[in-house]
Amino acid sequence: MRLSCLQENLSKGLAIVGRAAASRSTLPITNNVLLSTDEGRLKLSATNLEMAVSCWIGAKVEEEGATTVPAKLLTDFVATLPNDKIEIALSAKKIMTLKCRRFEARMTGVDAKDFPPIPKVEGGVSVKIDVNEFKKGIARVVFAAATDESRPVLTGINAEFDGGVLTLAAADGFRLAVYKMALAEPASQKVKAIIPSKTLSEVSRLITDGEETIGITVDSQKSQILFRLKNIELVSQLLQGSFPQYNQIIPQSHTTRSVIEVAQFLMAAKTAQIFARDGGGIVRLIMTPGGGKAPGRLSITARSEEIGDDQAELDAAVSGEESKIAFNGKYLLDVLSVLSEDQVALEVTGPSSPGVLRPVGTDNYVHVVMPMFVQW
Repeated sequence: MRLSCLQENLSKGLAIVGRAAASRSTLPITNNVLLSTDEGRLKLSATNLEMAVSCWIGAKVEEEGATTVPAKLLTDFVATLPNDKIEIALSAKKIMTLKCRRFEARMTGVDAKDFPPIPKVEGGVSVKIDVNEFKKGIARVVFAAATDESRPVLTGINAEFDGGVLTLAAADGFRLAVYKMALAEPASQKVKAIIPSKTLSEVSRLITDGEETIGITVDSQKSQILFRLKNIELVSQLLQGSFPQYNQIIPQSHTTRSVIEVAQFLMAAKTAQIFARDGGGIVRLIMTPGGGKAPGRLSITARSEEIGDDQAELDAAVSGEESKIAFNGKYLLDVLSVLSEDQVALEVTGPSSPGVLRPVGTDNYVHVVMPMFVQW
């Protein structure tokens, strides 16, 4: 193998695939990155056996070939080189030499034949979606996925492709987030897949401003999924199992509805969480309807026996009866932090029923939070 490419391009490419390389593994070669020539370009690939990322960069290829070298070693070295042309050559003894201006390094490689094959996702169902909408959808659900491995399906995001709509849902037993978005290219048939939350977080990171659409393919066995961007492909294993029937969890009615400014609600939730951290995470909310010309209000309190307490009052358009509910402060902060709308509606039925948050002006996102049982 003999080729040359720009330091800037190689450094960017290694940063893209490097996170997929295993840091600790029983299979040492998964700590490596695969470099191979592919139709006049340099292809970089890395895998941890659950997820694989490939990236293509421009290169002047003089001699075809492939090798693998430690991902961290190569990434760290290339990142320190000057922004100039890098010449890469592979000897018969599998020693890879890199030259850039007056810098030169040699790295011992492992035969590319020993590298785990990158899965090819063919057949199945393929769709296309606007990247900005997809990134927004990931941000609004991924934090609600479970981190506890006791129920593996809950560590994933349930993706349902149905006609021209993609629905993403995440739940961890204490909260539920559901986001619907339009597909740029509809699905030929209805299909469900549980995508690891780490995979979707990585896809979101890989999306850049220059992209317009992202291609998604779920294979016919529903065991793997492929995300295709301009010069990047990510293949991931899918989680097997049945995702809970989450529609049954979403309350269909409410006795009190409060509409609050998101920025003020977020600020009050942040200050409450400072005290709630030492008070079991409990944040209490009291919704009081207005009377006459007086606006309704939302009272947010948190207290810790050792530190003190905090209270904030916000103007709110409250319809229905006065109501109380308590949430885990972190769950409230998580959802308010991802909203870009000006206002949010909080719908409750009582202190022992789930609370529902919906952005005002859109009907494609709903967030359900289970209440905490407290002494009032």
